[in-house]
Amino acid sequence: MPPSLLARFIRDARGTVAIIFALASLPIIGVLGMSLDYTFAGRRQTQLRAIADAAALMTTSPSGMALQSTAAQAAAVTMFNAQAGIVRGTSGTIPSITVSDTTSANGTINRVTTVQFSSNSLNAFANLLKMKSMPISGTSSVSSSTAPNIDFYLLLDTSPSMGIAANQNDINTMVAHTQQQGGCAFACHETNPTQSDVAGNPGGEDNYALARQLGVTLRIDLVQQATSNLIQTAANTEVSNKAVYRVATYTFDQSFNTITNLTANLASAKSDTSKIQMLQVYSNGCLTATNCNNDTDTQFDQAMVNSAYIPNPGKGTNASGDTPQEVLFIVTDGLIDEQYPGYGSQNMTYNGRTITTVGHQYDYCTPLKNRGIRIAVLYTTYNPLPTNGFYNQYVAPFQPTISTAMQNCASPGLFFQVDTGGDINAAMQALFVKAVGTAHLTR
Repeated sequence: MPPSLLARFIRDARGTVAIIFALASLPIIGVLGMSLDYTFAGRRQTQLRAIADAAALMTTSPSGMALQSTAAQAAAVTMFNAQAGIVRGTSGTIPSITVSDTTSANGTINRVTTVQFSSNSLNAFANLLKMKSMPISGTSSVSSSTAPNIDFYLLLDTSPSMGIAANQNDINTMVAHTQQQGGCAFACHETNPTQSDVAGNPGGEDNYALARQLGVTLRIDLVQQATSNLIQTAANTEVSNKAVYRVATYTFDQSFNTITNLTANLASAKSDTSKIQMLQVYSNGCLTATNCNNDTDTQFDQAMVNSAYIPNPGKGTNASGDTPQEVLFIVTDGLIDEQYPGYGSQNMTYNGRTITTVGHQYDYCTPLKNRGIRIAVLYTTYNPLPTNGFYNQYVAPFQPTISTAMQNCASPGLFFQVDTGGDINAAMQALFVKAVGTAHLTR
């Protein structure tokens, strides 16, 4: 620029406007730049929050609920990190994810997931002022409740010993009316009883018919009614829990009998409980006219062998490919009366670990529990019957150990004992509530 032109520019006051504008534009540009950085940071924070929401919701989806809390947490962390890694303009993104499960008394599983994150949004303009980044963070929380789907396999003892009068008053009634038989508390159900078995009975009917005439309630009657009520409770509970319960009903005595195959039609299963009846034999010691088996009519071994039909349990979620949890529900007085080929008749109890008879050992409960199947046991107490010869000879020696044996068979918290005269219906209801309430996400 020629010297004369420069001097003229300096003398002209209007030249200061350009200088002032140039100086003033610097903070304006800086503010605009910071605004853009802040806008970018907001967008990045919104993106990370959306990822946090997705990670939290994943843990409460059907597939997420199929995972235990630690596995769901790990999956959420993996998902968050993978998605956060493609958000451009961030650095040092750190998630903090917690997944907490609790189970309510009715078996509902409650899950709460919280996802927190912290990150840095990289600055473009503020970086010129040595502000390389600005912190961003966010939180997402979600909760969900679900009750697992459960299959219940009801295995009910219908052997002749379940024909005992249900309470002490009825026991006394039966004993009083069978004095010519030595006082019998059992309502033996026989098509061709011997004279000694029905001595004193009007018309020579068996003790089962006598009990009906006397209005005596038998233990099998309580089991039948309690089973019907239990299935109704299951129907009501699955509605309130928004779960699916299926029921199969079996009985065991001299054989293993199917009352209802596994079904989700609980109304039909309830109706089928009318088929639960005590075993009728030919006479004392004879199953049929040609099969005198020495009253070995409680084939618990056969019933438990048949329990192999229970599949390995799933977690009970609605995730694709998942299957229901499995519960075996046993109702018995704990007496096993079986005949082993080559060893004759052996009367013994199932001790939860082994059934021992002359060199034979059996363990049915532990393998089932090891497969993740829960076993609920309702032990209808086999009380002392000193007026009964069978009891004195075969049962009395080990009667005090039966309760412990049955408790060992049951899964933790799923054993219930009801004494003669006790409320079998209330006991079965209580055990059902425990079985549902101990449902969990993983084995």
